[in-house]
Amino acid sequence: MPRFAANLSMLFTEAPFIERFGLARAAGFDGVEFLFPYAFDADDIRERLLRHQLQLVLHNLPPGDWQAGERGMACDPRRFEEFQDSVHLGLEYAKELGTPRVHCMAGLLPGGLAPERAREAYIRALQYAADQFAPHGIDVLLEPINHFDIPGYFLNTSRQALDILAEAARPNLFLQYDIYHMQRMEGELANTIRACLPNIRHMQLADTPGRHEPGTGEINYPFLFRLLDELGYQGWIGCEYHPSTRTEDSLGWLKPHLPA
Repeated sequence: MPRFAANLSMLFTEAPFIERFGLARAAGFDGVEFLFPYAFDADDIRERLLRHQLQLVLHNLPPGDWQAGERGMACDPRRFEEFQDSVHLGLEYAKELGTPRVHCMAGLLPGGLAPERAREAYIRALQYAADQFAPHGIDVLLEPINHFDIPGYFLNTSRQALDILAEAARPNLFLQYDIYHMQRMEGELANTIRACLPNIRHMQLADTPGRHEPGTGEINYPFLFRLLDELGYQGWIGCEYHPSTRTEDSLGWLKPHLPA
């Protein structure tokens, strides 16, 4: 059975961020992930991880001005130097926190920039990030995101991601496969996961519509979990959903899958 990590940017939001680590452990999680650690001192996060015996499995590189609507800058050739700075900040946190993989957000397609130029810039950025993280044994991931939730996001499909991975050609570059996003963009989840699995190093989940917990929408998660077992997936699945009720009450679907 896959290992499930609590996404602390979306779960346990009833409590301040730094308190969510303890709540995740109490709920039975062994791993956590979150969007960004940069508003907090790495020492404080590391202390909570150690105190609650949790593994941090993923965080994102800095996205630019998130509050202003930016969702990464990697596909913008005009911001490459800023991107380089973001990689070094992300690397500092990843080393301090023991993060084994980071997600490099592509960003929105800049106005007036041809998609081909954005693709070239994204590949260059991914290669740079991968080269910086490789000596530390850290993987860099790219994640297709649906264009309904984030209109204008550059990377939208698994095929597009696989083509970019092939051209970027770095041994520590992999796919982050979000079941929710790919159901909205592609469907055909079982066949797509089969095709993508050799390139997948991390997965995430939510149901649709609503981006709530499994069992609230149309995705047959029991079937997918059995499929992942059959395929031998050994990675983590981040629970990146908005609970339809209190977080603790939204975890009924998970209890059969936690260690006894």
